[in-house]
Amino acid sequence: MTNVFTDREPTSRQARWRRRGALALVSALLSPAAPALAVPAAEAAPAPVASAVTFPREDPDFSGDPPAPEDLVVLMKKSTLKGRWRLGVFGRVPDPVQPRVWRLKLWEQTEDRVFVSTDVLNCGTTQPMRITGGSGGVRGVLILRELNPGGPITPANRLDHQVWWAACFPEHTGRDPASLGAEARRLGFSGALVEREQVVPGARRP
Repeated sequence: MTNVFTDREPTSRQARWRRRGALALVSALLSPAAPALAVPAAEAAPAPVASAVTFPREDPDFSGDPPAPEDLVVLMKKSTLKGRWRLGVFGRVPDPVQPRVWRLKLWEQTEDRVFVSTDVLNCGTTQPMRITGGSGGVRGVLILRELNPGGPITPANRLDHQVWWAACFPEHTGRDPASLGAEARRLGFSGALVEREQVVPGARRP
């Protein structure tokens, strides 16, 4: 894991702490205790689109097998050239070792298949982060995204923030993260952090 980051060496104690924190979260995600991915053979899921609406778990567009989890909250849905698609979250649990770290399962569903994955979310004010394996079509990588709760929301980071809020502050699940700036600052987030992405190639679960 020593070559995870390709950027230059940190020049401050704070930068070293941030890197150690990211490595600790990667180690947690790769630990034997981490929930395994359920990965059916599937084509890549379509890219999600922004939505500020929480859709019902029971959806006539997706009636049939497999049944959705009881605690599923659907965040996004759309129709594509390949058919209907939706993405939701469920199964929120605290990390057994690290405080302010939560695990959350993602449910990506098309008309004929489901992809389930587990994200790890750091909810602390100093290094809020989403660690994900990507969408249903991505294999063998981990993506680390340092987030800026309360900062600008764009099409590129909206899903990251939706998942982060659902894991860290579930009372705001399904709300448009662009509307949560004041709430983020009330919770102690500055809204001025720099968002970064690191990709860890070849990372696979046990």
